[in-house]
Amino acid sequence: MTSPSFPQAFERLISELDEPQLTPEQFKAVFRQHPAGVAVVALTHEDRPVGFTATSVISVSAEPPLLAFSLASTSSSWPAVREATTLAVSFLADHQDDVSARFATSGIDRFAPGGWSTLPTGEPVIDGAVSWLRARVVQRTPVGDSYLVSLRALDAGVTDASALLYRDREYHRIGRHTAI
Repeated sequence: MTSPSFPQAFERLISELDEPQLTPEQFKAVFRQHPAGVAVVALTHEDRPVGFTATSVISVSAEPPLLAFSLASTSSSWPAVREATTLAVSFLADHQDDVSARFATSGIDRFAPGGWSTLPTGEPVIDGAVSWLRARVVQRTPVGDSYLVSLRALDAGVTDASALLYRDREYHRIGRHTAI
């Protein structure tokens, strides 16, 4: 008899817990109040750029330099991410709310309006972003109805722009004037 895979074991553990849980609406309400940085994850797939807005990017480890993001298994970008070796994460600047909205919109060519460049290694990055990371995909872990995609940072670029934040379905700007 073989032991269950991680996703099967995880799902069994979750289903076996006999305790109340939040509804999806309650869970979303909590996280809508939690401000998050806004990033665009972009890669090249079948010789075309693919990208999407992500507010789930997290730092995992400084040594080695690891980060992660989550992506719904139903996302139109998932097939490209599933096959990707490398990708780029551009952390958006406070004037790029239109870029975030564009990369969050389904059914359009998100790259058509421009405002992006290609790294020498082929990954697209957003021009004018606060910073970007080029990263190698090290793991794709199914969790619930999404995947947690773990990355090892390979290269980076940083500017002194202010970051764009997202909270309760609205964009916010921060800067030195908001420091406590």
